[in-house]
Amino acid sequence: MEINAKEKTALSPSVGADGGQSHHKLSQNSIPDTEEKYNDDFEDMEELYRRMQRAADPHYLHTVSMTELYQTSYKSRAAIIEGLLYSGAYILAGAPKIGKSFLVAQIAYHISTGDPLWGYEVHQGPVLYLALEDDFQRLQSRMFMMYGVADTPHLHFATAAEKIGCGLDEQLENFVREHPKTKLIIIDTMQKIREVGGDAYSYASDYEIISKLKQFADKYCLCVLLVHHTRKQPAGDSFEMISGTTGLLGCADGSLLMQKKKRTGLDAVIDVVGRDQQDQILYLKKDPKTQIWNLEKTETEPYKEPADPVLEAVAKLVSQEQTEWSGSPSELAECAAAGMAANALTKYLNIRCGRLLEEHHVSYENKARHSGRRVTLTYVSPECDGCDGRNGENDTV
Repeated sequence: MEINAKEKTALSPSVGADGGQSHHKLSQNSIPDTEEKYNDDFEDMEELYRRMQRAADPHYLHTVSMTELYQTSYKSRAAIIEGLLYSGAYILAGAPKIGKSFLVAQIAYHISTGDPLWGYEVHQGPVLYLALEDDFQRLQSRMFMMYGVADTPHLHFATAAEKIGCGLDEQLENFVREHPKTKLIIIDTMQKIREVGGDAYSYASDYEIISKLKQFADKYCLCVLLVHHTRKQPAGDSFEMISGTTGLLGCADGSLLMQKKKRTGLDAVIDVVGRDQQDQILYLKKDPKTQIWNLEKTETEPYKEPADPVLEAVAKLVSQEQTEWSGSPSELAECAAAGMAANALTKYLNIRCGRLLEEHHVSYENKARHSGRRVTLTYVSPECDGCDGRNGENDTV
């Protein structure tokens, strides 16, 4: 049992300035504190032992209580294009030869340059475009037609790659290691990376291929966009036209369905669904000279949350000049003056820390220390915002 210096001297009578205190009083004050610390340490060791036993049980079901859920801050899913694409696995499906490759090339260019796309805010970063049905000459002609000589070093192309589960995983890992701030990987088309000999259209196979790419996307907090085809038969739900089984849409984080009334026409409609954004419909028109898709209008504008006064109050504690604030939960509640008790405020921030970072550029951390809980707010420059490659990790507070 570890006893600090104060506890070691507490059992002996004091001298000098402390001579007026009695030995009896000192003993009464120190022994219960020591016993309480011993009991806490013993309970901590018992809990640690129970956790080790649970971890060793292959059939143990890990659960989280609602209280534990609220006491944990999770990193939010990073936006690649605000309101349109987020980190995760997405499918862009459409009939052959309707302009899907020009569309994904346009998306890739905007993310690699950081230029807004159709008024949507873009988070700039390296892009890998696996154009597996093209060659470099065709890519060169396509990009020149679209953007002339305004090139970017952050857009990378490949025209050949391995299959998923047979080398592609390692190739993507290597690319991300070389370009750790990668935001988007485009695979055009999905059929080109299916495992050799695999069942192309079973639910299990479709679900597994998206699941593997989703795990990769979540691990590195980037978006994997798979270009895929639709079937010819009409369906009651337009997304049922996506070639394959419902396993594709069921596992994907989002889907974009591109359709044209007339193949030779310049107009297209894209239905957008996803877990991290509101469903919407985009009406596009292609410039016949550049083949660039321009937004004509949207249906169902993305919902924007109203301002959050609690987050605004907390965010005022830091700035570019005063980049960090640190204190106890009680001190935070007092300084922020957000009208919430300390316990309620930290739970609120655990849940809303993603929005605090995205809208106010303030990183929130709540850690247990020997001296008690410590809250740290850090101002993050907008250039450094977003995910740091650890999406899915969390801090238990």
